[in-house]
Amino acid sequence: MDQQQATISPTIDGILAHNRAFVERRAYERYATDKYPDKKLAIVSCMDTRLTELLSAALGLKNGDAKIIKVAGAEVAHPFGSVMRSLLIAICELGVEDIMIVAHTNCGAQHMSGKEMVANMERLGVSAERICGIDFDRWLAGFGDTEEAVRRSVDMVRNHPVMPPHVRVGGYVMDSDTGELTAVR
Repeated sequence: MDQQQATISPTIDGILAHNRAFVERRAYERYATDKYPDKKLAIVSCMDTRLTELLSAALGLKNGDAKIIKVAGAEVAHPFGSVMRSLLIAICELGVEDIMIVAHTNCGAQHMSGKEMVANMERLGVSAERICGIDFDRWLAGFGDTEEAVRRSVDMVRNHPVMPPHVRVGGYVMDSDTGELTAVR
């Protein structure tokens, strides 16, 4: 291990130690699959830690079933951003035919404000010179209504200019506590 890796943080050092033991025990064997999603499914979901295991458990997914794209708020925010890029790769290269946009209740991204984000950046040591000239209110704004945000994301994916017509796209809100899905119409 090089000097930079050794001084990252106690958390990362612990993760790296666990990883070495995981590989030595060959614990990875139970997760063996290939790059093609067995259910021909891609899911755009929030990066919220409550969904790390809850999402797959509540949907009955195992390793290899779906491509899962995690992003703040489960938002497909730009037609040519990394989320759409990932979805198009999943469809055109990996055989995905169904897409689920799965937001969740009590999302931290829901009421974000650019002004508060800038204040937090400054509090964390980012200089004002590095912050100026960026429209944080537009770039980092929250979405207010979760169902409406899901509708916008579904619409962007469904109506994307290069989306193959056979792909089915649905939107859902998951209860962050129970994992219950509600379809967004």
